[in-house]
Amino acid sequence: MINKKADCGETALMVAVSQEHVPCVQVLLENGADPDISNREKETPLYKACERNNTAMVAALLNHGAVVNTRCLLGWTALQEAVCRNNVEACEMLLRAGAKLSLTNIYGISPLFTAAQSGQLAALRFLLKHGADINSQAADGATALYEATKNEHQDIVELLISQKADANKPGKTGLLPLHVASQTGNVAIVSMLIAVTSKARVRRTGISPLHVAAEYNCDDVLELLIQAGFDINAQLSEERSKLYEDRRSTPLYFSVINGNIEAVEMLLAAGANPNMDMFRPLMVAARQCCVKTVTLLVEHGADVNACIPTHPTTFPAVYMFSMKYLPMFKYLLDHGGHALCCFECVYGSGPHPPINITRSESSDDVPHDRQQRTGVQFCEMISAPSICRWAGPIIDLLLDYVGHVTLCSRLIEHLNSYSAWSVIKDKAAPPRPLLHLCRLKIEKLVGHKHLKKLPLPGALIRFLKHQHTSQDES
Repeated sequence: MINKKADCGETALMVAVSQEHVPCVQVLLENGADPDISNREKETPLYKACERNNTAMVAALLNHGAVVNTRCLLGWTALQEAVCRNNVEACEMLLRAGAKLSLTNIYGISPLFTAAQSGQLAALRFLLKHGADINSQAADGATALYEATKNEHQDIVELLISQKADANKPGKTGLLPLHVASQTGNVAIVSMLIAVTSKARVRRTGISPLHVAAEYNCDDVLELLIQAGFDINAQLSEERSKLYEDRRSTPLYFSVINGNIEAVEMLLAAGANPNMDMFRPLMVAARQCCVKTVTLLVEHGADVNACIPTHPTTFPAVYMFSMKYLPMFKYLLDHGGHALCCFECVYGSGPHPPINITRSESSDDVPHDRQQRTGVQFCEMISAPSICRWAGPIIDLLLDYVGHVTLCSRLIEHLNSYSAWSVIKDKAAPPRPLLHLCRLKIEKLVGHKHLKKLPLPGALIRFLKHQHTSQDES
């Protein structure tokens, strides 16, 4: 009768242990209670005593022959419960009774992993002292060092590194502990891991910790990694890049899309190349209307005239994202943006295909000659419903950066749609002012980057740089 289970599936001994009634536990054991009868979760009284962190009950159960390596339904052992509570005394008793350090639960988690995961320093020291495998991996490939890093247990990380834990073992996701630390932003842990992480091993993962720090806006970590010599222009592997719809590849892209201007400045100052991503960071900054970031990127060599390979246009792609914000559009034109290509049109003064206002169109709806072209024309882009209301000011600004041009019938159609824009059409009519043509010629010969270095009066320099009003020019 002493070992009979109640309706709840527990023996009297299990109930006494659960309630931590030590005298009752002693009496039951002395009167023949079986210490190994488990409950419905396959938890034994010894397991429950360790869970309750009661060393006296652990001792009593072991003295009466309790089996130490029994696992519950989830595979946990009494030792793992003792480790979870940093109870070194209970761990010692269990080990003397034959507890195995290598037993894992259904997730492949060992007692050592449990100690690192939960930040139990004393238990971890004890397990290492008694020969636990410091580099064992859980079912997901994570090591104790990886898990301690993820949970920001700085003292645990320090101990594991001092005991030669391998910092170059990746989990199933391919990430190293350094990647995880770069995500959490713990500078102290990152600093420790940098010293023991192989840069060659990092390269094989297909992602740099710089990518991670940039993605999670961990600027202090970003600075530390740059100082440590990690490749500022490291690119995501093709496999990792495909995880993002925009196919991003550089740390700079992450910082730009996050709107993190300080990180952008830091990366550019360290030599980040702004022209490596398929969808350029400059286009992202323009789409966000972030003038500061656009300026930084252009000053550090961003190609103003780049196109998107997957969405070709006959004009610089960044214009698609900046036309509605004229000051930014003007800045791009002032810094080498091509304007003449915006007036090139295969249809000229002839009729244009109907404007398609849907986001996508089937090839059957597109005229054959349009399918043969290399990309979308400017007159087509400016005809989009979201942009056409600004057509007049946009064309007016572009005319300041070109000589004699012929407006195609679509552009004329836009200018005719609003009476106040008739002056813009007149502006485009030949001949263009000689003063204007001279400015364009000088800029072409000297280059926009060298205009301000010319030994000319300030007013003339401002004129050459388009820093004037139409009244001043007349």
